[in-house]
Amino acid sequence: MSRPLYTWLLVLSLLPLIALVAVGCDGDDGQDEPFTIGVMESLTGPGETYGTVANQSKQMAADEINAAGGIDGRMLEFAIEDSKCSAADAIAAYHKLTDVDGVKIILGTSCSAAMLGVAPLAEADGVILFSGLASNPDIAKAGDYIFRTQISDIEVGIATGNTLWADGIRTLATITETTDYAEGVRRTTVEQFEDRGGRVVAAEAYGSDVADFRTPLTKLFEAEPDALHISPQSEFSAGTIMKQARELGYEGPIYAETVSMGTTALDVAGAAATGVKAITADLDPDNEKAQEVLANFRERYDYVTLPWHLGSAYDDIYISAECLRQTGDDQDADGFRDCLYGITWSGAIGTDYSFDSDGEVVGLSRVVVEVLPVAERTADRKYRVIGPAPKG
Repeated sequence: MSRPLYTWLLVLSLLPLIALVAVGCDGDDGQDEPFTIGVMESLTGPGETYGTVANQSKQMAADEINAAGGIDGRMLEFAIEDSKCSAADAIAAYHKLTDVDGVKIILGTSCSAAMLGVAPLAEADGVILFSGLASNPDIAKAGDYIFRTQISDIEVGIATGNTLWADGIRTLATITETTDYAEGVRRTTVEQFEDRGGRVVAAEAYGSDVADFRTPLTKLFEAEPDALHISPQSEFSAGTIMKQARELGYEGPIYAETVSMGTTALDVAGAAATGVKAITADLDPDNEKAQEVLANFRERYDYVTLPWHLGSAYDDIYISAECLRQTGDDQDADGFRDCLYGITWSGAIGTDYSFDSDGEVVGLSRVVVEVLPVAERTADRKYRVIGPAPKG
């Protein structure tokens, strides 16, 4: 047999093996491709401060995962959109993530209005919507693909109403931003306060574009309430309301919620925030993982605000990584959903928490906090924990 003919026969005999090797290198069913999931936070708008901290915390968690080898060797990547703390903008962001980027798993949103606006679309499309921050009670019934590690504001309202009553407050004035989150906090608080026997003697609402609250606050104080309850969407308005209330001469107690405990809010308010009480979620100082996450975040970004929100967003990434490991497919929203229903997690925000049949987090609780005097505040601690949030 001539050498050229022999060579060609050898090549032909090896073609199946060559094809098999090529498939192994280049056609491995995406095993070398990264997992891609959507992230939708309020990077601008009223929720900018906590949307940004959530986004940064998620990126920090993803970078840790990837530096450790990824998820079974596959990297984790984000497609990020700004929901702007608005239902309309969140819907636009959702369509970009699903129609253009093709994601089936979205982590977000920061704000309840955005979450409630997008949830019907996600439920209809079979897309996971997994939030670490949105807290409006109505989210609990948003659908089978909707989950959150944030605790429902039902607990905030019950605990605030009970705290007001226990502190001897019998008449209350409220000032509330006209958003789903803020109005949800006010509604549940007032319901519990009135159930205990309290009475709301004055109420004012304001839009997210308002920056001067002196006129509505003056009206509220004319009713001579025992206390003022504030429910803002943004840290800037929270701090300004506290500051302007004291500038108007109001010396009574002020009660608030989570947003009002943010670094920006308390910096804006300054001494005016001293003694303000709020019901909020807080990272356990004895939780080593929580303190490690806070220290790493501060080292990386040189600031900390709303530590629990930061920790919640961080945990969401690690929970998502575990569910992606189980399913092996970032397009398998049903498998991801089933993973969330069956998972029990320990992380920055708590130990052995899980999700109920509504996708609501179970096993976490809030606390009552009181803002410290300016001289006692530190970069990481601006309030003291009084005790667990009173239930029932």
